[in-house]
Amino acid sequence: MTPRHEANQDARLTSILYETLICTLYRGDLSFANGTAGLCGRLAQLARAYGNNSTSTGNYPTAWNAESVSWKFALPGKGSSTPILWKDHIYLTTPDEGRDAVLALDVHGHKLWLTRLGEESPPKQRQLGSSCNASPVTDGKGIFVYFRSCCFAALELDGSVRWTNDLAARFGPEHLFWDTGTSPVVTDEYVILCRMHHGDSWIAGFDKATGAMRWQQKCNFEVPTEDDNAYTTPMPFQHNGRAAILVWGADHLTAHCASDGSLLWTCGGFNPDGMEYWPAISSPVIYSNLVIVPAGRDDRPHQSRVHAIRIDGNGDVTSTNCVWKRDDVGVFVSSLAEYKGRIYLLRPKGEIVCLDPVTGSTFWSGSLPPGSARFFASPVIANGVLYAAREDGVVFAARVEDKLELLSENPMGERIIGSPAVADGRLLLRGDKHLFCVETGKR
Repeated sequence: MTPRHEANQDARLTSILYETLICTLYRGDLSFANGTAGLCGRLAQLARAYGNNSTSTGNYPTAWNAESVSWKFALPGKGSSTPILWKDHIYLTTPDEGRDAVLALDVHGHKLWLTRLGEESPPKQRQLGSSCNASPVTDGKGIFVYFRSCCFAALELDGSVRWTNDLAARFGPEHLFWDTGTSPVVTDEYVILCRMHHGDSWIAGFDKATGAMRWQQKCNFEVPTEDDNAYTTPMPFQHNGRAAILVWGADHLTAHCASDGSLLWTCGGFNPDGMEYWPAISSPVIYSNLVIVPAGRDDRPHQSRVHAIRIDGNGDVTSTNCVWKRDDVGVFVSSLAEYKGRIYLLRPKGEIVCLDPVTGSTFWSGSLPPGSARFFASPVIANGVLYAAREDGVVFAARVEDKLELLSENPMGERIIGSPAVADGRLLLRGDKHLFCVETGKR
């Protein structure tokens, strides 16, 4: 590992201002500090979709149990998507009576409406997967959802259907080893969806009002077995003053113009040995003018990697934009988090590694208490407290920054695969059977 990047405060300020702009447009009234895209304020959006899985403000719970939560709501079906919160409403996707559906609650856990869409497509992975792994997204005017069935839809905030698209009928089924994972993202013009699978792969922009496809950019690469499968979500960023989108999948990182999808640059070199069965599951994070990219898989010996790539440039930047790489650490499933200029990796057995995004060096590493279950949900950090949900339903709260300090172990009594969400002092946890809301002072 050879660091070749020095911190640039002007570039960092530009990044902060741009991320503040795009996240205010797409997420509501968010808080930002020290370059961290917050998840507080009006919207708790899936952090894989936008931002860095963290907020630096707010008062959030540090200890609770399944009986002391503010409320819990019995869900109509099992899902792995993360809820979002817009103003006083919580939205999440769910199966209901064999149909894809969208559910709305108020912030007190009362049902507002449930809208059923097309027929549910049952998951391949019955234990960990679901028919609704992709999380919803809102621009404050509509809700956009995607399901394993390839039903892509927009709803009004009152639950009425704006439009539906059957992408399987138009483009054929998705050929993935496992179940659909990518979530839609929104810009001021389009709702953007990425389809990376063993087949014709692309990123496309759809009209938010009608659902019509306005542009499509192919993302086809010749890669080893299963490496063309991607479950990551596209990331908005700024490229030379223009709105752009990053896509991670098929052993490549690509940047696209947000207005027409045109390719700005492409970066390879993440899998020089041609390793098979390296699908992209963990989503990257952006810090300043760097994107930190997890590659490979840490559930196999000596196959995990982390790269830092500059987000400027044009054309093929493989040989010019790699700032550092690590081949001794990485993460396969859980997405990365960035908080106050540090990168956090949650590994499957509960090890947490804190990296310097500028040099790639390790600030510290520590481990959560061991258990037989693994971590699949992504971590979220709220005002210095990291929340990590283990598959067996135990949610850990640990203070991070200078070191790992365990605050509590909180068993919820049911499996948790979906990532936690934080907003307005609330911690939202989606289990197999319930949606839980935890607030400070409820113990």
